[in-house]
Amino acid sequence: MQSEVFDFSAAARVAGVDEVGRGPLVGNVVAAAVILDPERPIDGLADSKKLSKKRREALFVEIQEKALSWSVACATPAEIDELNILHASMLAMQRAVMGLEVKPEYVKVDGNRCPELPYPCEAVVKGDSKVAEISAASILAKVVRDREMHALHQQFPDYGFDRHKGYPTKAHLEALATLKVLPEYRRSFKPVRNLLEGHTS
Repeated sequence: MQSEVFDFSAAARVAGVDEVGRGPLVGNVVAAAVILDPERPIDGLADSKKLSKKRREALFVEIQEKALSWSVACATPAEIDELNILHASMLAMQRAVMGLEVKPEYVKVDGNRCPELPYPCEAVVKGDSKVAEISAASILAKVVRDREMHALHQQFPDYGFDRHKGYPTKAHLEALATLKVLPEYRRSFKPVRNLLEGHTS
């Protein structure tokens, strides 16, 4: 069986990678990988946290339309509890990169460490505001995770997921103290673990 031929004549294909959702108490950690097309530039790429929801949603569509390749993947609450949040984040990022239909020649990851990948990889601190490919990945991951939280809010409106997005705000912790711990919660996270231990003691 012939192995894949590496195309050295092509322009360097850089995949930007970012994740969203390390801090929340509930839901998946979501990662995205994006290879931009130099022939189809996208204006206004920036750290997803610095963009309005409306702008993120518009860029979400444009990135999917114009990127050479993109992929979104996640690690579940069960995987987070089993592996810890750092390793689950690395797993989600690895899945996102390996899900790209166009294979990258080089990978740039937001943060200070890279997941295990079969490609050269560089960690870029604050890369979501420095590297366009990482900015694009941060936008895809943020929109997907926010949509997951909105869907969870539709099912369980009393928790306020549409407002706090699963982060341990005062309102979230107060709601959680009076409501049951849903299967989507990360049981290894201290506020959830303490609540569960309190319920069973």
